[in-house]
Amino acid sequence: MISFWRKRRLNLALEGGGAHGAFTWGVLDRLLEEETIEVGWISGTSAGAVNAVAVAGGLVEGGRAGARAKLRAVWEAVAKAGVPDLLRNNPWLAGISKSNAVAQMASLFSPYDFNPLNFDPFRKLLEAHVDFAQLRASSGPELLIAATDVANGLPRLFRRREMTVECVLASACLPTIHHAVTIDGHAYWDGGFSANPDLVTLGRESPFGDTLIVKLNGIDKPGVPMTAREITARINQITFNQPMLRDMQLIETVRAHHRRWSGPANAGDARLARQRFHVIDAGRFTSSLPPESKGKPDLDLLLYLHGVGRSETEKWLARSRSSVGRRSTVDFAKDLLSGRPGAAAPQSATRSTPGAAA
Repeated sequence: MISFWRKRRLNLALEGGGAHGAFTWGVLDRLLEEETIEVGWISGTSAGAVNAVAVAGGLVEGGRAGARAKLRAVWEAVAKAGVPDLLRNNPWLAGISKSNAVAQMASLFSPYDFNPLNFDPFRKLLEAHVDFAQLRASSGPELLIAATDVANGLPRLFRRREMTVECVLASACLPTIHHAVTIDGHAYWDGGFSANPDLVTLGRESPFGDTLIVKLNGIDKPGVPMTAREITARINQITFNQPMLRDMQLIETVRAHHRRWSGPANAGDARLARQRFHVIDAGRFTSSLPPESKGKPDLDLLLYLHGVGRSETEKWLARSRSSVGRRSTVDFAKDLLSGRPGAAAPQSATRSTPGAAA
C-alpha cells in the first residue's frame, strides 16, 4: 500500500482542438485533485498550449488550487469573449451571416483582407491571465509548446525559459483566420500541422517515465465524405492527426530497434523506448459534435466537455492509476495504429526538431 500511494510524476501531452480543448480542461481539473500524481513536463499545441501555460502558470502562482482556478478563469474568459466580431465596419464583408462569420470569411478571404489590422482579442485574454515573465523565471513544469515554421513546415518547440504570449499565439495560429505570428524573424502557424503535440522530444528528454496523452480528435471515421462541409472536416481531421500518428509510429520503430539491438544504446532513444504511455480519448464525444464547434466556444459546450473530461479521467484513474510508474496502458500499434496496413514506417529512429535543444 505504501508503494501504491507514492507520488508519481506524469508528463502531459495535450492535443489541439479549439473549443474542444475544454475536454482537456476537465481532464486536468480532475488530475490536479489527485494528490498522488504530480505534473511532470507538458507538451502542448494550440488549445493544448493554452491549457499547458494555464496549468504551469497556475501551479507557480498557487499550487494545485491555483492551477485549477487558472484553468477555469481562462476557459470562462474564452467563452465570454466568444467569436470576435470582425464584420463591423468592414465593407468587404457585407452580406456575410454573423452566425457563421468565421467559416464564411475563411473560405472567401485571407485574414490579411478581413482583418488588416491584425485584431486579436485572444492576446489580451492570455496576457490578462498568464504572467509569462513569472513563468519564464520559475522552476515549474518544463514546457514544449509547438508551432509550425511557415518557411519549411518544420516544428519549433518553445521551452518554458523562452515562453511569451507570442509563443502560444503562434501555436494556435490557424492561417485561414489569423496573421502568421513572427518570433525572432520567423513566421509561424498552428503547431498542429507539424507536432500535435510533440511526443518524441518529450519521451527522449523528460526525466519522468510516464506520459498521459489527452487525445481530442477522433482517428477513424467510417464512410466517404460527400458534401463540401464533410470533405473539409475530414481533411482537417486527417491533417491534424498525422503528426501524432507519425510520432507514435516512430516510437514503435525505436522500441522494435531496442528489442533487437543488444549493443550500446543512444541515451535519448533508450529513454524514449522505455517511456510508458497512457491515453484519455475524447473522440467519441467530439466526433458527434459539428466540425465548426471547434471555433465556437459557447459556454454550454465548454462546460459539457469539461464535465465529460472529468468523468473520463475518473474512469482512467480507477483502472490505470496503479499502472503509472509500472507499465503503459495503451499499445500504439494495437489501439491507435491498427488497421493501417502498409503505413509508412519512419526511415530513421532519429528526428531533428528545430528549437528542441534543451
